Amino acid sequence: MSLHLSRSIAFFDLETTGLNISRDRIVEIAIVKVNPDGSREELLERVNPGIPIPPDSTAVHGISDQDVADKPIFSKLAKKVIDFIGDADLAGYNSNKFDIPFLLEELLNAGSTLDMNGRKTVDVQTIFHKMEQRTLSAAYRFYCNKELDNAHSAASDANATLQVLEAQLARYPDLQNDIAFLEEFSRAGKNKVVDFVGRLAENENGELMYNFGKHAGKTVKEIFQSEPGYHRWMLDNDFPLITKQILRKFVEQLPVVKQVKKEIPKPKQEAISPQQLNELQNKFKKL
Repeated sequence: MSLHLSRSIAFFDLETTGLNISRDRIVEIAIVKVNPDGSREELLERVNPGIPIPPDSTAVHGISDQDVADKPIFSKLAKKVIDFIGDADLAGYNSNKFDIPFLLEELLNAGSTLDMNGRKTVDVQTIFHKMEQRTLSAAYRFYCNKELDNAHSAASDANATLQVLEAQLARYPDLQNDIAFLEEFSRAGKNKVVDFVGRLAENENGELMYNFGKHAGKTVKEIFQSEPGYHRWMLDNDFPLITKQILRKFVEQLPVVKQVKKEIPKPKQEAISPQQLNELQNKFKKL
């Protein structure tokens, strides 16, 4: 079943040096963009991460240091990636929790950004887990009746993800062939995560709130007023750049909480009697 699209949607997959969004780097990116007229465009780039690729990661995706030694660093590809995606919605497999925040982090590290305002995001893994609870290879076998060759190759995974979503739409009548519906359905929790890494979310009133730690469920505005140093602690520590960017922008718009200084009362000076004044004058005359 083909997707019903009002605008393009970009299915993408990343291969990386590891799973830490703040410290690891992209080594391969593949994007399959599907346009409303049904046409498709593909982008595949390998990337020099600028850091060694751990053997455990190479064992997963098959990309070694030698494979990317002569490839461009991500900052050289950032504009190409942004231009290719354009205003398309985004989709992937576990993309809301990994690929999207990882890509946004890399773009910020490169001094670029991808505007997410109004952009729909569909996580095919979440749909799959809600329906069948399996891996991408199992999903491809289950929905498409095919074996996924070259798994953990970014291009193979991105194309397989697109085919799985199309098969899911064909299999489940309750799934609407509408990107806005699929975004809502593929959301993991009840609150909309706004930084894609789960640190910041919107509550039912659309207010920005903390989604982790001791202040989970409390609004950023509320904590900014009661504990203004908390956001500074996040900005100064090892949190993803996208989280810091959203938090910094929001806090900068909040009114400054003015601390009321208590005036320390000055000691009252008692009036000097005429007799005391006369005694003091006589005392100084004798000196």
